Amino acid sequence: MNLAELTTLRVGGPARELREAGSEAELIDAVRSADADGAPLLVIGGGSNLLVSDEGFDGVVVRDARTDVSLVNDGACGGLSITATAGTPWDALVAQAVGSEWSGFEALSGIPGSAGATPVQNVGAYGAEVKDIVASVRTWDREAGAVATLPLVKAAFGYRDSMLKRTVTHGPWGPTPRYVVLDVTFHTRMASLSAPVRYQQLATALDVELGARVPIVEVRAAVLALRASKGMVLDEADHDTWSAGSFFTNPIVPEAAVPEGAPRYPAAGEGMVKTSAAWLIEHAGFGKGFAVSDDARASLSTKHTLALTNRGAATAADVVALARAVRDGVHREFGIVLVPEPVAVGVEI
Repeated sequence: MNLAELTTLRVGGPARELREAGSEAELIDAVRSADADGAPLLVIGGGSNLLVSDEGFDGVVVRDARTDVSLVNDGACGGLSITATAGTPWDALVAQAVGSEWSGFEALSGIPGSAGATPVQNVGAYGAEVKDIVASVRTWDREAGAVATLPLVKAAFGYRDSMLKRTVTHGPWGPTPRYVVLDVTFHTRMASLSAPVRYQQLATALDVELGARVPIVEVRAAVLALRASKGMVLDEADHDTWSAGSFFTNPIVPEAAVPEGAPRYPAAGEGMVKTSAAWLIEHAGFGKGFAVSDDARASLSTKHTLALTNRGAATAADVVALARAVRDGVHREFGIVLVPEPVAVGVEI
């Protein structure tokens, strides 16, 4: 099977071996067997954050097919804990949370991929990050050969970052993630109202002030509408959604390095601020729909310049060429290096 069929960018060649895990035991066994054989390993969920080479992956691909969600406690003491297996589609979990009045998930609506990937990347949108609701992450530690549970404090979350993302194991095929997520436990509360709205665009869409609490169903609807307007909600018929979402992270740089007129947001580190990758891309001359070749098999989204899209027949090489053109153009114009967000498998951007 070509990995294009398992990724939202819809590019990527064949896997040497594909194993689908329907239970935790099957998932651990597949990972342990690959490691024992010294085979390259790639564990995938929703495939929404992957850019796989046209040559494919000459190793073992393990797909987590588990979709179980369980209520750990009922919130009788004011808190509520929910555990989702790593393969659970993220937006299905968010929809369940909103329908069940589990507050805190709503602003993260419409994000593609699996629940297990969310803490690795510390996904976020519209003023919320998954770290706001994660309590712990159960993993398979490939080096120790044992299950390891990481509480929130040990996850060391940062902007689109975590200890899970940074920690690798070194095998004969180079560094790969040390921890394979088994399930994630989220801590929140029962409430029909949202967490405080912390993002101006969302507040405007809801016609409320920043910090207001509104029904969580309204937040989900507004977020889905905003994301759809940017091509960020998966749609088979819309090539603007054939992407890996936001392809570049928003740069964190010294405040003096931010171009005049560019947005500035608080960031960790003395004198550091976060600025907008989309603003940099657009002001470096890359507009919506930009392509590097006349056939335009890959282009920037026609709705949002931060998404690199497959217009239907793109290869991984097409996407890489587009990513390099945008990254290099922004660097020439502003001296800022954009960092790709997707995991590159067999390609170098």
